[in-house]
Amino acid sequence: MRPDSRAVRVRPTHSDYWRSEPHAEHWLLVEWLPAAEEPTKSWLSNLPAETPLRKLVKLARHRWIVERDYLELKQELGLGHFEGRSWRGFHHHATLCIAAYGFLVAERSRFSASARAGRLELRVPPQPEGYEPRGGAGHRPPG
Repeated sequence: MRPDSRAVRVRPTHSDYWRSEPHAEHWLLVEWLPAAEEPTKSWLSNLPAETPLRKLVKLARHRWIVERDYLELKQELGLGHFEGRSWRGFHHHATLCIAAYGFLVAERSRFSASARAGRLELRVPPQPEGYEPRGGAGHRPPG
């Protein structure tokens, strides 16, 4: 059973008593299951007024992909295991976790059904002639 989606432009009224003019218009997107008496889900979006309904629905549902990825980063790759005390330390930890996640996504795509069918091909660009990676045996710091 597919939900029915509807969208209407509304003006939020939260804390209007502190404002000299009303809030800008937003999209109110609702999902309604055919057998339900009221909407099952709703979203408020500040996307432009000319945004088509299909795009609103796609972006609203995209949240769950982000939630799943974040959960995987925390549980499988250790993003939630940081116990340091500095922003710099956390930033380094989070950067390494995200790099590891990017590697895993690339590896998974190599073995997906679409990759085996030849529709997806990951290529590593050739390295420029004379390229020496930073920290390599012959690397000298600038200066």
